[in-house]
Amino acid sequence: MSDYLSYERRLLRVTNYVHEHLDEELDLNKLAEIACMSPYHWHRVYQGVFGESVVATVKRLRLQRAATLLARTTTPIEEIGALSGYPNLQSFTRIFSAVYGIPPARFRKEGRYSPSLSFQPTRSDLMFPVEIRNATELSLICVPHTGSYMGISKAFDTLNACITSRQLYTPTTRWIGIFMDDPAAVEETRLRSFACITAPEVPTEQSVESPLIRKQLAGGTYAVLRYKGPYSEMQPVYQWFCGIWFPASGYEIADAPPYEDYLNNPRETPPSELLTDIYIAIKA
Repeated sequence: MSDYLSYERRLLRVTNYVHEHLDEELDLNKLAEIACMSPYHWHRVYQGVFGESVVATVKRLRLQRAATLLARTTTPIEEIGALSGYPNLQSFTRIFSAVYGIPPARFRKEGRYSPSLSFQPTRSDLMFPVEIRNATELSLICVPHTGSYMGISKAFDTLNACITSRQLYTPTTRWIGIFMDDPAAVEETRLRSFACITAPEVPTEQSVESPLIRKQLAGGTYAVLRYKGPYSEMQPVYQWFCGIWFPASGYEIADAPPYEDYLNNPRETPPSELLTDIYIAIKA
């Protein structure tokens, strides 16, 4: 086995374990065993690859899940806090407010939760900047994901581990998410998406072995919406884009999936400051 595959598989074992055991108490020694490294070295390797400690990863993923539950369910806030690992409502409210900029109760209210998301009315009070761009075709390296779109973070962590071990990251790398299905028409467990990066100009064939795949993203004319805020609150943004902006624009949506271009790093950026360009293709 090549050195990079051995190293990569250690990273992926830990990534998978963290995502699948978010509800459990984090055991750093257990993670070191899974990685087949000493705890001292493992912590340094993980932080070097992912840009944050394992503890920070778990905290971020739990709060991301909490934000989704607040926006899309009626689960009591105290129960969401307990599920996220906080001993009481006060500590959960304090940490959530520090990260998201507003307390969980207000986050839920402003998320405009509706029990039937497919019939949630489009919010005409929203407004986002949209511009028309001519985009070039992109060659991508991707990790496929099936299931909740909020769960694509696991695919991005897998992608991050692979491109680090295979040395595919460059200063011009773009991080892109492609979303194949409409969540209002397809059940959550069957939603298809891809976590992607733009491919280096000359990657070796070995560097795109499983779990990575190649994918082409068509060039052409796109309407591009600039969104600022948490990923968990993007559903009403899409509804506004497709249901209000497009009908009034005179443009017609082409038969192609939307994609998202992530302009800053969620490991280094507060959720309220995240910038995402949403691309929707326009018919010629």
